[in-house]
Amino acid sequence: MPVLHTRRRALRLLLVLLAAAALHPAPAGPAAADEPGWTAEPAAGAAAARPYFYLEGAPAAVLEDRLALTNTTDRERTVTLRGADADDPADADDPADADDPADGAGSWFSFGAGATVTIPPRTRAVVPFTVTVPPASPPGDHPAAVIAAEDGREVGVRVHLRVSGPTLAALTVEDVAVRGRGAAAVVAYTLVNRGNVTLAPELDIRAEGAFGAVPGPGPRAAPVELLPGQRVELTEPWPGAPALDRVRVTVTATAPGGARATATASAWCVPWRAAGRTGLGLLGLGGTALGALLLVRGRRPRREPADDGARGGPPAASGKANPAPAPEHELTGASR
Repeated sequence: MPVLHTRRRALRLLLVLLAAAALHPAPAGPAAADEPGWTAEPAAGAAAARPYFYLEGAPAAVLEDRLALTNTTDRERTVTLRGADADDPADADDPADADDPADGAGSWFSFGAGATVTIPPRTRAVVPFTVTVPPASPPGDHPAAVIAAEDGREVGVRVHLRVSGPTLAALTVEDVAVRGRGAAAVVAYTLVNRGNVTLAPELDIRAEGAFGAVPGPGPRAAPVELLPGQRVELTEPWPGAPALDRVRVTVTATAPGGARATATASAWCVPWRAAGRTGLGLLGLGGTALGALLLVRGRRPRREPADDGARGGPPAASGKANPAPAPEHELTGASR
């Protein structure tokens, strides 16, 4: 019966495939990346979770907040806590460098008995801490961070700390220059925070050529957050820089609070390689022309000197002596 034979063949094929799969299992997918094992973040407030701490108080005030540590693994974790000055708040993954906290607001933090925390597996611990503002602290922003560390791994949580009092938003733009040529051209500049509050500047970069405005980088947000007193050197790509022109570049920076600054610089946009090749070609052409001119002058026949008698001069010397010229008598009236 053909139908029965077909079913038996299909069953045999299925058994062969199952045996092959058992002997040669499919490769496993990539292993999951090692998880950090624990997290550090501000404890949730009454409304919602917070991405960072925000604390404000007058000099001599004692401010309080809480840090949440969550152990996501099946083993116990021991985490140490400390305060630190914020050196690079633009880096979201590492908002603070672990510098000496005694230099600034990092030394204002205290964790009490919670400076070292042991977290059981699959447990969340909430650690309170205080920030004591020194009596002589100047008003304005004092960015800091809470650093949690275990076995060489550190996690920083931002702390936007402000001391009450008059605030000043001020900045300057310095050292504007155009570097590179063509599509590789960039506008270099330096931003300096001259005030006592943290700034997030907006930029407007425009260019003026010899025959009018030329396309510039245009307005954009600065890729940095400026701490009080911070100085940062930056560059902006300028792929539309002219190939041949004298440009005047103006960099204008603004920030909330009325901060505004402008600086300009002039530069030549010249394709120096092409200009160098053209100059060498012109120099070679000029040298060839000069050599040809000298060659033509060297081959020109010289003119023979004309006969002296023909030019009214004394006759050429001969074998006979020239007779002496007759003396001329003076017109005196005396007899000869």
